[in-house]
Parts: sequence; C-alpha cells; structure tokens
Amino acid sequence: MSNLSSLTPGTWNVDPTHSSLEFTVRHLMISKVNGRFTDFAGSVTVAADPLQSSVEATVQTASITTHDDGRDGHLRSGDFFAVDEHPQMRLVSTGLEPDGDDYVLHTQLTICGITKPVDWELEFEGVATDPWGAVRAGFSAEAEVSRKEWGLEWNAALETGGVVVGDKVKLSLAIEAVRA
Repeated sequence: MSNLSSLTPGTWNVDPTHSSLEFTVRHLMISKVNGRFTDFAGSVTVAADPLQSSVEATVQTASITTHDDGRDGHLRSGDFFAVDEHPQMRLVSTGLEPDGDDYVLHTQLTICGITKPVDWELEFEGVATDPWGAVRAGFSAEAEVSRKEWGLEWNAALETGGVVVGDKVKLSLAIEAVRA
C-alpha cells in the first residue's frame, strides 16, 4: 500500500487516456462478458487530511462498448441504460476509510436516475512525476453491484434453467489522475 499522505492537497483530474472503467457480468450462466465505458471525466479533491478527500465523476452512458455492435445497441436502449433519457451516470464520494493496507471508498452511484450507495475496495497505487513534469497519482478500485437495484432488469429465461444476463456486475476502475 502506498500512503495517501504522498498526495498533495488540491484538485487532481482524471486522465481518461490513462484510465479505464470496466465491468464484467455473467452471460448464459456459463461465461462472462466484459465491457467498458470510454467517455468519462472526474476529479479527486485531496484534503489536508487525505481521509477527508472527495471524488466526483460522470460517465456518458452512450460510450458503453462490449465490442459487439448489436449488444451495445441493446445496452443503450430502454431495456438497459436508456441513454436518450439518462445520458450520464454520476458517482459522488461520501467518505473514505482505511481497511487494512487499503481503503474503502463510500459513494453514491446514480444510474438511470436512481441513486444507490456503493462501497469500493480502493487501492492507492502511488504518485509519480511524468517526463513532462506533471505529477500523477494512480488508484484502482473494485465493487460488485446488483444491476436490478438501478432498474436494469431486462432478462430472458433459458430452456436449461437460468437466465441470459446475470444480476451481479463486477465494476473495476483503474484511474490515473493529474495534479491540476
């Protein structure tokens, strides 16, 4: 674990070209489908006491990709994200606490107009200065959520039992932020 005290207080902006927002969900009860959102922005406001820091982020729902045009179109439809009605997801932190060598980031996640709490297992990866003098910080975080909590309930039953799309979704963030 890197110590959060190595973060300089102030604003750190997410660098989307060096960050990723990914998800994994079960498909047909036998495999997993991975996807990502490619259009997002966010910032970390580091406080003098790093445990009082905060995070805010927005994600453009239409930027979802699973590398299958048909599936991606279905995910953008009213059966799932309804991107015309709900063009953004929003994440706002509500607290940060140590958890062994890592941290728990408490957040409110808004999807399709529904806001629910989500706790993330957060690892602070450290701070480095890039060759051009910008100071960067790395974070990784994971959470597991029930998609039904946000009204993402579309499914179809299988003849063999089970369903096409699993309810549990694993969320994974790899974030690089640049000191403003």
